[in-house]
Amino acid sequence: MAQDILKAGFETRPMTMEPLWQVAYQAPQEDVDRIFGEITKTVPLKHGKTDRNAYQARGGVEIYRPLEGTPTGAEDEVRHRPNVDEVRFLIPRDTAVLDQVIEAIYEVSSYYEPVITVQDVLRSTCKGLDDKNNPHRWWNKSGDWKTSND
Repeated sequence: MAQDILKAGFETRPMTMEPLWQVAYQAPQEDVDRIFGEITKTVPLKHGKTDRNAYQARGGVEIYRPLEGTPTGAEDEVRHRPNVDEVRFLIPRDTAVLDQVIEAIYEVSSYYEPVITVQDVLRSTCKGLDDKNNPHRWWNKSGDWKTSND
């Protein structure tokens, strides 16, 4: 049953849950914007009335040990590289689009073997109900996250 939902999606009163692929890549923080810019040349990453939608988890630590055949050569010590981020975004389940995204990441990544994962997911899309007076919406609360000094 769960697999059927992942393939077809489903509807609720305010939302449509649509089947998509979630693509994630890991990269040093200094590479993230360059890679993301290349991806958005290929696919606009639209969601509702916005585009270039993604989520960036900051400050992870990548752990690895180079083996024989890597560009740096084999090493005995395990490396710990700080400030490696993961960026996740959603695309249609279209292999041609996925191919273009993966090639875009590879082309501008500083890694010779970039870490890219793809998962089946459902994403919520609002049906556009009139809730402009909902007291829980950010625009009806004091302040705006964009003007915060945090």
